[in-house]
Amino acid sequence: MTHTAPTPPPHRTILRGGTLLGGADSGGTAFDGGHSGPRVADVVLVNGRIESIGQAVQLPGDVVVECAGRLVLPGFVDAHSHADAVIFDPAVQLALLRQGITTVIGGQDGVSFAPGDGRYASSYFAAINGTHPSFSGGGVAELLACYERATPLNFAYLIPAGTVRWEVMGRSTAAPTAEQLDQMCQLVEQGLAEGAVGLSSGLDYVPGMFADAAEISQLCVLVAKAGAIYVTHMRGGYEANSSVGVEEILAISVASGVKAHISHFHATAPIISAMLGELAGKGVDATFDSYPYTRGCSLLSMPMLPPELSVKPVEEIMAALSSPEQRAAIIADWFPAVSRNASLGSEWPTMMTLGHIAAPEFQWAHGLTLAGAAENAGQGVADFTLDVLLHSRLEVNVIMAVRYQRDMAELGTIMSSPLHLGGSDGIFIGAHPHPRAAGSFTKYLRTLVRELQIWTWDQAVQHLSTGACERFGLGQRGRIAPGWVADVILVDPEKVCDTANYQNPAQLAVGIDDVFVSGVHVLTNGTLTGALPGKAVQRSAAVQ
Repeated sequence: MTHTAPTPPPHRTILRGGTLLGGADSGGTAFDGGHSGPRVADVVLVNGRIESIGQAVQLPGDVVVECAGRLVLPGFVDAHSHADAVIFDPAVQLALLRQGITTVIGGQDGVSFAPGDGRYASSYFAAINGTHPSFSGGGVAELLACYERATPLNFAYLIPAGTVRWEVMGRSTAAPTAEQLDQMCQLVEQGLAEGAVGLSSGLDYVPGMFADAAEISQLCVLVAKAGAIYVTHMRGGYEANSSVGVEEILAISVASGVKAHISHFHATAPIISAMLGELAGKGVDATFDSYPYTRGCSLLSMPMLPPELSVKPVEEIMAALSSPEQRAAIIADWFPAVSRNASLGSEWPTMMTLGHIAAPEFQWAHGLTLAGAAENAGQGVADFTLDVLLHSRLEVNVIMAVRYQRDMAELGTIMSSPLHLGGSDGIFIGAHPHPRAAGSFTKYLRTLVRELQIWTWDQAVQHLSTGACERFGLGQRGRIAPGWVADVILVDPEKVCDTANYQNPAQLAVGIDDVFVSGVHVLTNGTLTGALPGKAVQRSAAVQ
């Protein structure tokens, strides 16, 4: 008689004695007989899922993680990230996980690597997204495959409308023909079928700035049909000009029926409240993300070069910046428009700090304002700005202050809206990046929960995890409940803190030292374990 050896029990991890939240906003749900409110309990992780919550008996082979004094929370979701290409870098992984982020949503601002060969994004958005290390071309399916069990974090993707337009129309500034629009729709439909969580647009970037509401609306008909979401970097510069972008969202949503999400909505609290109220009053289902800093970060070329030049091939732009006549024309004809920008004004030379400069000869200028760097170089600021773009082949990003600084109390008023989701707009490219990439999510917790008490811990989970999982259709994530995916973080509520600032922008957060993704310990004692359980999360999938 042949005897078959018994199948060994599955590996279990017991999170012992941590504090669970149970409020209506926490994602805790009615486990164990309808319990509500914080309590101490064990959480058992098996096969990538939360198996049980309560008092767990340790079995042979179990791994026990002591959690006393720490909150057991669902992993955070960064609703707006530019980690598309750099998420494979251990330094970036560490910066994200130390904030409790277990899932990032890429493909933002209408520009990323798929569909296509990725060269457009690698060139135009090099100072924001970087160059993808493994994607060699194809559709959304091929891109998502690059992330499957290749990082410790999960990755979800928005189809970038600018990239779609580029694939069909190249550098054209015209409206698409019926045939071209049909081709664009086919790419969007295919991307949604391959698991994209929605569509993004960047209407201040090339070529998105040449797409009108009618064009975007046609693409969004397919997004609405799939039950996905339209995410937009609005046209017009935000702040006092926010109504320009909001009116366009209104037109697109009414025409297509799509639900909308506004990326990095930065303006005063009254403007944001009024604009969201206008959308809701017109029946538009809209949410937004914003980060806990006033300053932004973007391409230097976006505000400093006229659109008709920005759309040209890089070599033609280089020729224009090298030509004394064309350079003089840019300074005379375009730079006054920069000074009229509602967000910057004539103070722009002192409001832009150099974050990333590709040109080796300008490495000394990282962390300086354009005004300060120009003075050090002995040049006028206009000529210095064009020189740094020329020598870097446009690969320059800047941290941009705004004319009217807002303190955390006002930012907290904005983020107290139930329509707010946590997003860092994190850009990791550069010797002197914006601190939001390394600090946003722990800054939310330090300031809005512990110091200002604008959020409860339950509300923090809703803003930073559960809400995004529901809004973007990320499956059974965002809750500590039996059967749900075991993306779990352990948070010390008294110590959790951001340490990154504008002077030292890459310093790591503290207070979140243990993180699990799909039940696998990816961060222990604040250090990467080397495990790579991350998933390419597809829209509304029940099991990832």
